[in-house]
Amino acid sequence: MKSAASSLAFSWVVKSEDEEVRDFLLQHMELRRYQALSDLDETELTRLLEDADEQARELLATQGFFNPQLSWQKNPAQGPSPLGQVTLAVDTGPPARITQVQWQWLGELTQAPTGPRQQTSIQKQWGLPPGAPFTQAAWSQAKNNALRQLVSEHYPWGRVAESEARVDAETNGVVLRLTLDSGPAVRLGDLNITGATKYGALQVARLARLPPDQPYRQSDLLEAQQRLVLSGFYDSVFVSLEPEGNLARPPVNIELKETLRQRWLLGVGVRSDSGPRLSAEHTHHSVPGLNWRAVSRLAIDRDLQTMGLDLLAPPDSSLWRWNTSAQFNRQLRDNDVISSQRWRAGRLQTGPRIDRSYFAQYDMASQQSNALGNLESVSGNFAWTWRNFDSLPFPSRGWGLGLELGSGVSLGAVSQPYVRWLAKGLSFWPLGSNSGRLAVRASMGSVVSQDTRYLPTTQLFLTGGDNTVRGYALNSIGVDLGQGLIGAGRYLSTGSVEWQRPLRWNGQMTDWETAVFADAGAVANELHLLRTQTSYGIGARWRSPVGPVRMDLAHAQALQKWRLHLSVGFTF
Repeated sequence: MKSAASSLAFSWVVKSEDEEVRDFLLQHMELRRYQALSDLDETELTRLLEDADEQARELLATQGFFNPQLSWQKNPAQGPSPLGQVTLAVDTGPPARITQVQWQWLGELTQAPTGPRQQTSIQKQWGLPPGAPFTQAAWSQAKNNALRQLVSEHYPWGRVAESEARVDAETNGVVLRLTLDSGPAVRLGDLNITGATKYGALQVARLARLPPDQPYRQSDLLEAQQRLVLSGFYDSVFVSLEPEGNLARPPVNIELKETLRQRWLLGVGVRSDSGPRLSAEHTHHSVPGLNWRAVSRLAIDRDLQTMGLDLLAPPDSSLWRWNTSAQFNRQLRDNDVISSQRWRAGRLQTGPRIDRSYFAQYDMASQQSNALGNLESVSGNFAWTWRNFDSLPFPSRGWGLGLELGSGVSLGAVSQPYVRWLAKGLSFWPLGSNSGRLAVRASMGSVVSQDTRYLPTTQLFLTGGDNTVRGYALNSIGVDLGQGLIGAGRYLSTGSVEWQRPLRWNGQMTDWETAVFADAGAVANELHLLRTQTSYGIGARWRSPVGPVRMDLAHAQALQKWRLHLSVGFTF
């Protein structure tokens, strides 16, 4: 069998102090594909090298090198290649740099009161300012970014009318000239909805929130599309402007594919805390006679059994919805059995960035180790969540805040008033293109009451598990009741720092990331009794089609044990 080297008519190498230039030429020059020609002779090779010299200069020009020194050398055959080795020595010389950027504007932007502000914003974010090195790729990207900014607000029909990069090869200077034509300013026309058969066009219009004559903003169309998708009523949504007809007031096309009226989801999985798990979920998107969406859930594993029902009304014109729910849990924890139920009724409003809800809630819980029996409470609550992440469900930068506030009273023999609050935050800090990011998470909460013994455990705090303090079992960090039993407490504090770093393969980004983390958490009935439980570990992340999959191996310091945690999805 012949070796791979013996099948090449000639070998060739590129010598350059700049490794990126060397790799770029080796990858893009056509000379490499002629190496496999078995009938190539010296005369043809000489002609190929003349063409290769011109191509190398053209390629280097795209990288901003307009005065390179190229030296070609042919070494006689001494190995398996019959025509020997070709060597290209490259001295790129200094890179060309931008000396001036000339702007010209056309269209209604030049007459609009907001035109100067938009022009200034585009120029401030221009990617090739004077002094920057010039490359063809950077020039193309800068033009695309400028156009993207132009069409994002008021002017969706904007275009690059003219562009020119004038190069002075002697001075290695480049003068850029760009003409942007905004076209007409646009206000939204009427909605043109297709595919709304089962759930009606009125619901689509309420979720989209794109009233006629509203000034065009690309973000409004994207947020409308996202609201429709997140509503759960539609499998696919496409929102766009009609490019034909009145360009100053185009109709808004909303093309939908509605989801099935009923859907079953059956699941078999493994919880890191309690082994195999079975789950079932049934969704009815329009309950007959009520027209509300009903979601029924059942999940069973060794330690935790959960059953629940959620009823959600269609949104009104402000995207507020009525919501009722019931949930029943039974949990085995450290040879103790906790049974609980929760009934809730209220209204909620969800959006791409902000969620709000207010509701009345009834809680009941009983703990086998607690001689007080069933503990009950009623409360009024408000919850608010604000998200500012760059991309969901795979954020790489941004932050989010959440706040829950409730006030209620215990029921039964003792009526004990209380106030409960919980605050949480999550932030992602980029560390550079090759260094990944830091994810910082924290939460604090407390129950303000003279005596919490008569409150259900569901109104108090526990921590530990996949999404809080890894290395510890779910809700295993709480107040020590003695005899190996753990109870819920009135004070909570948790924190986590995680370094997430993308994995590359052959220089390309993959769907995998590594993680190194440290977690901490504490629960107590008195502030001075808070004792922080800590853990640390390593993990892997996979960008799966259903959301992020997390696999973590964590070491609990207090237990001196390792625990594997598996979870799916991003929630905040």
